[in-house]
Amino acid sequence: MVEDSKSIVFFGGAGVSTESGIPDFRSQDGLYNEIYDFPPETMLSHSFFVSHTEEFFTFYRNRLLNLDAEPNDAHKVLAKLERRKKLKAIVTQNVDGLHQKAGNRNVFELHGSIHRNYCNPCRRSYGVESVKGSRGIPRCTCGGIIKPDVVLYEESLDQEVLRQSIKAITKADMLIVGGTSLNVYPAAGLLQFYSGKKLVLINKSITAFDTRADLVIHDSIGKTLTEVIL
Repeated sequence: MVEDSKSIVFFGGAGVSTESGIPDFRSQDGLYNEIYDFPPETMLSHSFFVSHTEEFFTFYRNRLLNLDAEPNDAHKVLAKLERRKKLKAIVTQNVDGLHQKAGNRNVFELHGSIHRNYCNPCRRSYGVESVKGSRGIPRCTCGGIIKPDVVLYEESLDQEVLRQSIKAITKADMLIVGGTSLNVYPAAGLLQFYSGKKLVLINKSITAFDTRADLVIHDSIGKTLTEVIL
């Protein structure tokens, strides 16, 4: 299927980065099954960011800023596939920037990136170290709060990123979906824009879209991609 395709798009979720040591959200060992004073879904919401800002940043630094993580086999294979001019775009739900670190260039980050941060009032940009290395609430030189450019619960996706993602999926002659439960909307809804005959789902657990796929592989995404794409 890969060899017969000229315009592949990869759609990925948290499972792509678990092999880099970054925990996912919904698996047995994921963030949502850990015990905190507040549910992780609450602590990653816009309202919690506003009402419990210091607690938000404590959780965010400890659990989402995995700056020592390195690209795994899945990231590296996808970068290789882009260099071969077959992979046209990556649409990711991840915010870790590992696709770019592996060498991919055309990456649409649906949920933003930990590597981009900005001051709420003056919009000055900051790198991730400004948040990681700060204490309490990170603040701009103007005194405003530095907010990570990640999409929190209760916030909308960036409409331009969404538009570009839909455009890429619509044009794809093969769509590989990996490392995602496809339970998070509106991201999971993007699959409806693919009208081709090569929809491949790679995930360790069953998803609601398995019956709609042309090929389903329940295995490690890094292992699978490495075996298929030499």
